[in-house]
Amino acid sequence: MQPRMIESLREYLDELRRIGELVEVDAEVDWNLEMGAIIRRVYEEGAPAPLFRRIKGIDPQFRAFGAPAGTSRQPGLYLSRVALSLGLDARANGREIIERLAAARKAQPIPPRLVATGPCKENVRLGEKADLMQFPTPFLHEGDGGRYFGTWATIVAQTPDKKWTNWSIARAMLLDGRRLTGIVHPLQHLGMIHGMWKERGEDMPFAMFQGGPPFIPFVSGMPIPAHVSEADYMGGYFGRPVDVVRCETVDLQVPATAEIVVEGFLSHKEMAAEGPMGEYAGYLWPGPGTQRPVYHVTAITHRNQPILPVVVAGEPVEEDHTAQGIPSAAELLVELREAGLPVTLAWVTLESANHWLVVTIPQDWRSLSGMDARTLCLHIGTHVFERSKFGAVMPKIIVVNDDIDATNTKEVVWAFATRCHPVAGEIHFDHEATSPLVAFLEESEKMAGRTPKVVYNCLPPEDWAGRLPKRTSFARNYSADLQARVLSRWAEYGFKT
Repeated sequence: MQPRMIESLREYLDELRRIGELVEVDAEVDWNLEMGAIIRRVYEEGAPAPLFRRIKGIDPQFRAFGAPAGTSRQPGLYLSRVALSLGLDARANGREIIERLAAARKAQPIPPRLVATGPCKENVRLGEKADLMQFPTPFLHEGDGGRYFGTWATIVAQTPDKKWTNWSIARAMLLDGRRLTGIVHPLQHLGMIHGMWKERGEDMPFAMFQGGPPFIPFVSGMPIPAHVSEADYMGGYFGRPVDVVRCETVDLQVPATAEIVVEGFLSHKEMAAEGPMGEYAGYLWPGPGTQRPVYHVTAITHRNQPILPVVVAGEPVEEDHTAQGIPSAAELLVELREAGLPVTLAWVTLESANHWLVVTIPQDWRSLSGMDARTLCLHIGTHVFERSKFGAVMPKIIVVNDDIDATNTKEVVWAFATRCHPVAGEIHFDHEATSPLVAFLEESEKMAGRTPKVVYNCLPPEDWAGRLPKRTSFARNYSADLQARVLSRWAEYGFKT
């Protein structure tokens, strides 16, 4: 069954209302830290996503929406915001989500469909009338270097020859009403395209949009290969194109239903201090900002009563972990299978802040791979760390049999603790490329962009003769009849159902 595309942020909010995953906040809140503190508490409590209707000092027509893809404490709805964003049933589990994303990599790409206009054009501000200060841009953490307009925004960039259009997520800090700055990493696709324009001595046209179909941040955070357009992948995933409109001042296209669109040019030479910022690993390193390229704004368009989505990066689980970790695991699953490795699932443990990748393999992996455990783990690590785009972010891999549910953090912790030998079970990679945002890096490693990495071999040792001991959990140790009997009498025993 084809996933159903939710075509706008507002339609997505309606779906969240329907399942009790939205709170409409009518009390006035301050963009200065209060909004960030509320959203952070929402993540930690698994509370419904907040829609802020009144923000101090901001025109009442401008709204903000927090925790757009956070997790839920409602039974059965833990990943409901992720599942709905991907066009799936709200009760879809992690495995179903991963397999759906992985399957779409084999689908025929469908380019976006250009339409004459859309809701994102309801208000058009050009030149000096394009003012970023009108939006409820929040100051998120104590210690941040500034207010972050782009925490859930997708940046559209195109190579000078127009053969590759990229959608990506990268944070963007407000400098003033006409300028932003943010991370443009040379190893990421946005940085690669920016580098092509710099070689020509030209500023890079960009569009930065907020809102639109809720699927977009997931594909924007997915490490699909260079020169593959995220918009085309999205069309293949849903079996239909996404509607886009032309920008006003740059030759780029954005989703027609976007809430807010910012257009302009990313400078090839002007820099400004950006950060620090509390990031996805859960830490904020104090200090001066880092010099980053400057975005110059030439136009802003937006819907009536626009909604600014807000993510408060930090300790898990938040959108850096759901919208980057989950799609990245799906892409790695595709890559590992294409490499001929007998992988049944890949999953980024959400609570690890994108620092643990769990790879499961079947019981008969020896006959399928023709390898011993250490060699198989070495092959997995080599592919992830040295050949995969997401490998720069991922420092630790846990390889385990698929009797373990990789999406269940309790099972992963138990398997890691009881199945990995503290010496023989570690395969070290000594000098691998790394993102500077990985939490444990020393300053010299951040500067060099290199660090050691590790694969933890949690497969049975050779003297287990390829067999696993019997697990002693309720689901694994007792007969189906006895389980059914206990469950049917649960209330009779005195427990609440």
